[in-house]
Amino acid sequence: MSDLPPPSPHSIPHHRAEPVRPAESPSRAMVRVTGSAATHQRRMPGRLLFASIGFGVLFVAIGVKLTDATILSPAPSRIAQAPRVPAPEPPVSRAAITDRNGEVLAVTVRGTALYARPAEIDNPARVADQLVRILPHLERDRVLARISPPRQFAYLDRFITPRQQQAINDLGILGLYFETAERRTYPRGRDAAHVLGAVDVDGEGIAGVEKWYDERLRTLREPLRLALDIRIQRELREALEWSIERFNAIGGSAILMDVNTAEVLGMVSLPDFAAANLATAPAEQRFNRAVTGVYEPGSTFKLFTAAMALEEGRVTLSGGFDASRPIRIGRHEINDFKGKNRWLSLPEIIAYSSNLASAHMAMAVGPTRHREFMGRIGMLSRSGVELPESAATLHPSQRNWRDINTMTIGFGHGISVTPLHIVNGVSALANGGTLRSPTILAVPPGVEREGTRVISERTSEQLRRLMRVAVTDGSGRQADSPGYFVGGKTGTAQKTNERGQYQENRRISSFVGAFPMNAPRYALHVLVDEPKPRADTGGYATAGVVAAPTARRVVERVAPLLGMVPETDRIPQIQASIALPLSGTRARSGTAAAPTPRPAAPTTPTPAMLPRTPAPTLDQPAPPIRRTDAHDGIAMPRLVLAPISPETGRAAR
Repeated sequence: MSDLPPPSPHSIPHHRAEPVRPAESPSRAMVRVTGSAATHQRRMPGRLLFASIGFGVLFVAIGVKLTDATILSPAPSRIAQAPRVPAPEPPVSRAAITDRNGEVLAVTVRGTALYARPAEIDNPARVADQLVRILPHLERDRVLARISPPRQFAYLDRFITPRQQQAINDLGILGLYFETAERRTYPRGRDAAHVLGAVDVDGEGIAGVEKWYDERLRTLREPLRLALDIRIQRELREALEWSIERFNAIGGSAILMDVNTAEVLGMVSLPDFAAANLATAPAEQRFNRAVTGVYEPGSTFKLFTAAMALEEGRVTLSGGFDASRPIRIGRHEINDFKGKNRWLSLPEIIAYSSNLASAHMAMAVGPTRHREFMGRIGMLSRSGVELPESAATLHPSQRNWRDINTMTIGFGHGISVTPLHIVNGVSALANGGTLRSPTILAVPPGVEREGTRVISERTSEQLRRLMRVAVTDGSGRQADSPGYFVGGKTGTAQKTNERGQYQENRRISSFVGAFPMNAPRYALHVLVDEPKPRADTGGYATAGVVAAPTARRVVERVAPLLGMVPETDRIPQIQASIALPLSGTRARSGTAAAPTPRPAAPTTPTPAMLPRTPAPTLDQPAPPIRRTDAHDGIAMPRLVLAPISPETGRAAR
């Protein structure tokens, strides 16, 4: 082998040796490209030119389009025209309450609640001072106690305004937090406060409709529509307030009802309160006299006694009873105040408000039938209205319902009921004889509510005439309003003290009636609690001068709201169709009148009729009335009686 080194890679083979050229500088060095790479390099300029032309054409087209769309013929922006729909808020937790016309009476609104975590607050005293300046309705000591240990959590205010929230947030206090809250508001203030009731801080109903329909209001979103008409509610309140102020009374109530559906169109109790302030209202303001207060109805009950006697066939419109001598019961006696001291026809009994004749009329039916009728007309049970405050009536039990009870209840004493009981019962007397449970909810138009027939249509027609006589010729004259043909009955009853004794200077004055009596549509009850006598009323504070004028004021104000106009051009014709003469068939002088036999009854008696008992015979000289269904040996209850006005029904000692 040769010891020579291998040739350099840059050496030229010996067989292709060429002359050696001087080395060129790196800047002038050239690379020779051969084959496909050379071909690709030759085509590159053409491709670049073609791409440049394409991009140029594209940009020119875009520019032309933009020029046309923005300068030459601009198109309206679709984004600007698209409606902006805000994100829907979750529904509130409690449905609204409206009146029959859709006016909002109660609604829930959203707000902000303020709460604290005391463990995170450094200086509770300073924080309390700052919060009270922003929320002046809070008490500093109470706030300090809530934000101080060992409490872990405390609400400071359940509902604050956005401005207050911002002011508290600007304080930068660690330990104060906000959360979304709800508050129940009552836009009408005091209007219908007793009916609506209220909710507690947790939004749960605690009184009125809010409590009765609590579950419905929390589960359904549709507003709860009441039968109330807020316009009528306001007129009732103003008229009642006028009467209370005029006679310096302590309170009162007023109810307007549809006689055909038993819808309560208006219900007022005074004094009242703002619905939002139920928790802080005094007890006398929270007390609902219309459905919670039970009172002796006085002479208004004589309408039911007359209806019972007519239905049982114990009297006719031309018949009557003796009212010439007192009824003696032990050491006491029942008498009329300034009575006529003679036999009275049925229209006269109602017009002159005779206690004696009413007691005889009730006894003609008898205690057993009397109690059954009182139960049938709804006077022995709760009214059934959708209010938790509805009270039970006070009445003798079946075992203790004796002759003395029938006599006194016959003229409206010895039983206590609510004003709603009275107006609902009179609605049945006026509407043809059907009793329906009163309702606070609106009844859809055209829907007929079920009811129970308590008297026949014929008896109802007779009662309408008697109610009209009591207004045209009796103590209810000041309730009459020309063209509206009001009918009804006044009643004045004394109140009792803590020992159950009647007090002469404390009374309840009331009026119950319906209008128009030729075609009754609405029933009305007005009650004034403890009115004081006035000089311009002759020193009287009885129902004829207190409640009757208030009733007229109500009728004349609410009738136009109900679409009624006074028929003043037909007063003589309409009055003639419902008129009833006062005088009846008079009994022989010196003898008591036996009940006039009832005309022949139809072969098939109405369901409301019950088997009749023979009428008792009254011998002179007016001994105690015979007991009809009591056993011998049962002591008669003591009767405490005192003389007052002819409408009181209170017997004289």
